Amino acid sequence: MAKPSRFLLPPVPAVILSIISVQGGAAIAKGLFPVLGAAGTTSIRIGLSALLLLLVVRPRLAQLQPAQWRAVVPYGLALGAMNFLFYCALARIPLGLAVTLEFVGPLVLALAGSRRWVDVVWVGLAGAGIALITPWSGQGIDLLGMAFALAAGACWAIYIVLGQRTAAVLPGPLAVAVGMLFAALPVLPFGVASGSLLHLTPHLVLLGAGLALFSSVLPFSLEMQALKTMPTRTFSILMSLEPVAAAVSGWLLLHEQLTLAQWLAVSFIVLASAGATLTSAKPQPALHGE
Repeated sequence: MAKPSRFLLPPVPAVILSIISVQGGAAIAKGLFPVLGAAGTTSIRIGLSALLLLLVVRPRLAQLQPAQWRAVVPYGLALGAMNFLFYCALARIPLGLAVTLEFVGPLVLALAGSRRWVDVVWVGLAGAGIALITPWSGQGIDLLGMAFALAAGACWAIYIVLGQRTAAVLPGPLAVAVGMLFAALPVLPFGVASGSLLHLTPHLVLLGAGLALFSSVLPFSLEMQALKTMPTRTFSILMSLEPVAAAVSGWLLLHEQLTLAQWLAVSFIVLASAGATLTSAKPQPALHGE
């Protein structure tokens, strides 16, 4: 395995840079959708991410034990499905709303099994947020895009659970590098079937490399670094700000406008996520879903 870099950021700036990096990657992805579609964009992101991580981490696959394979394979499959569903959502609805709806998955996971009265407040806030986003008139936000974002959130919750199991038997960077190989399995058939990968040019490959770097390699590395010294609760609270960062990024980079009701929805779900983290007995680190 490659030796870790001596250049280390303090944990809080590392998490903030990770969030900014992911939103920049999402902006690149939206630029690729008209040519490659969601399936092709996800395929090139995961494929190049796996290649970059393998070059950096250099895992010795032959030395992995059966228990490690049993943990990392489903983890990688969940990672691939989550990213594909998120890009399907992002192709239809604004970035800020896609990330906000995706956050419902980790939030439900954080609240699962809780019987404290205060958690009713967080459930109510999250429900109010979803109600504000939902186009009850049948017009406005794409319902299929919303469904894709919620499905990505469900995969995110599964990914968190499987990630914790994988982390117990594999070091973080190694788990991500090997998992990314299997993340391609649920995605590549759609990318190949779409025919979009036949349109790849050197320029698109370069953009895909930037997407892989900003959306996967850099944020995962920064988050793993931060979690070595930062309390899980602090990390999760910072990550709860991601829907706001996504909405601002969509406005600045993609010129996507949210209505007042949609901004309120983002705020409600952020508050619910942060509140659930603050009152949770054992908060779980919600690594990037998108």
